[in-house]
Amino acid sequence: MKKWRKSLASILAGATLLVLAACGSDKDAALSKEDIVIGVTGGPHQQIAEKVKKLAEKDGIHITLKTFDDYNTPNTALNDGDISANNYQTIPFLEAQEKDKGYKFAIAFKTVAFPMGIYSEQLKSIKDLKKGDKIAVPNDPSNEYRGLKLFEAAGVLKLKDGVEEKATKKDVAENPLDLEIIELEASQIPAQLKEVQAAAINTNYAMGAGLTINKDAIFHEPTKNNPYPNVFVVRESNKDDEVVKQLKKYYQSDEIKDFIAKEFKGSVATAF
Repeated sequence: MKKWRKSLASILAGATLLVLAACGSDKDAALSKEDIVIGVTGGPHQQIAEKVKKLAEKDGIHITLKTFDDYNTPNTALNDGDISANNYQTIPFLEAQEKDKGYKFAIAFKTVAFPMGIYSEQLKSIKDLKKGDKIAVPNDPSNEYRGLKLFEAAGVLKLKDGVEEKATKKDVAENPLDLEIIELEASQIPAQLKEVQAAAINTNYAMGAGLTINKDAIFHEPTKNNPYPNVFVVRESNKDDEVVKQLKKYYQSDEIKDFIAKEFKGSVATAF
């Protein structure tokens, strides 16, 4: 009886190991064109992915879209194997996440860029800022640095030499107007725009508030050759998969390029 129990325990343990091994291999297996799950954030990324999905269907590639409302969960889902790829983040954000959380990801290709803009309900020009005015920037690491760099490019302030992506308002070296720099959750800045004289706002949140780069921003990043392209990201084991190469063709096709130009009117730019 003891031998029988011991044998059963061995069989169960072996079966468990096989199941765990299978789960691991599934996660690292080549992506199948019959079941691609792409994680995106709501707004332009989702709209573009819907167009890509239609193009892919013609070639027998089935895409399921999973929409997220934050910037951290899509990478967690990709790491855990819940999605096949994601498209929503910039390279500095990706690199920070890989460093902090140990993700093994790969950039498959560039997709679009969302030029960050400085917006105001009170000023017509960035030059109208006065001593003691309030300005707002996003409070998450990569976007706060980006917002501060944008104000620096506008000639409003100067950051310390050698600061990296995790810079905050404490890294401002020169602030000649003695501006009060307010750090806010990126998604909340449009709603707080009336409370400050100027604010750096991520394009997806600006668009959600009805603001566009070309019509409403008083200063903005370049729309061509933007230094912060968004990238299509996969697990490192899938970077050379054939279906990933096919997805690149759709994302960088003339059909998608024309759609972006007509739909977003400059607030979203192609990065390829």
